[in-house]
Amino acid sequence: MTRSTFLERQLAMGGIAADPSHHVPATLCCCRPSVLHFGDAAAEFDAANTHAAVFDVSDRRQLEFTGRDRQSFLHGFCTNDVKRLPPGSGCEAFVTNVKGRILAHVLVFVEDAAIWLDAGPGADDAALVQHFDRYVLREDVQIHSRTADVGVLLLAGPASGRLLATACPAAPALEPLQHAHGTWGDVRFAARRVDILGTRGYLLATQHAFLHALWDDLASAGAHPAGAEVFHAQRIAAGFPLCGIDVSVDNLAQEAARTAQAVSFTKGCYLGQEPIARIDALGHVNRVLCRLHVASGTPPAPGDDVEDLQGQRVGSITSAARVPGTDTSVALGMLRSMHTRDGTPVVVRHGPVALAARVC
Repeated sequence: MTRSTFLERQLAMGGIAADPSHHVPATLCCCRPSVLHFGDAAAEFDAANTHAAVFDVSDRRQLEFTGRDRQSFLHGFCTNDVKRLPPGSGCEAFVTNVKGRILAHVLVFVEDAAIWLDAGPGADDAALVQHFDRYVLREDVQIHSRTADVGVLLLAGPASGRLLATACPAAPALEPLQHAHGTWGDVRFAARRVDILGTRGYLLATQHAFLHALWDDLASAGAHPAGAEVFHAQRIAAGFPLCGIDVSVDNLAQEAARTAQAVSFTKGCYLGQEPIARIDALGHVNRVLCRLHVASGTPPAPGDDVEDLQGQRVGSITSAARVPGTDTSVALGMLRSMHTRDGTPVVVRHGPVALAARVC
């Protein structure tokens, strides 16, 4: 089943397409899920927070590294410590250029004979593959693009481990970024524990042709199909950025506010280490991504200015979404560091409307 056919299947189930021509907020159209909701976003939001919800995130880019030098090679291009990882474990990291600027925000998963890199949503992975390829000299490492073959679902919610237990007995005990393999019927998949939405979650990777079958099995087991409205509200509230949307090559690694999760200052040399270490020695960056609680059910738009209470511009919105079932929204914004303390009141300029917000 192709990605477009899988989307058609979701629409046939009652999914409402995230169509930007229908005045859908820009954040909800930036990547998969391509369905806004399945008729009741508030119920989907409740399921993701109290039970389990399943999301189509099949546009996440997948790279596989093989060869005996794969681990030491990748260690030299990630901000986190890849070399120390045993099979079955993983880490969050940034791939940066020589200036310490973000090329990709990645999740690394070490297996017995390969390392998988989940590089987040994107149209293709060619630029990232080329970035790595240019540095392969005598190392025994092969870099394989698997994006066209392997798709991903996200199962999230406090009951998600229990739902997976029959097909993947190791799933309930997995710690964040640990992973294991499972089989549901004829579908073999990798279950990767990643709490993207701020609650227990698993990225389930399998062949694109089997995504619909895995989706149906999860729904039959009790997972609530869910769409972009819940996905983005949850991941924004959790402070989980998307590369190309919230951060990009214009940003230094520490500006993404994931330093504790994704940057090691003891791992040794890697591409971009010098400027990243220099920033750490200085103590701060001039701007940083932060979460905002917005007192409006109409979310701001990416690019909207954020001002302090004196009317001075202090940053801009990168993504935003309404919290389903409420009259409030959440947003991520790149703000000057001096304005990012929790509870700081700010104003978001959404066209002619001034939206009251606070940093959270």
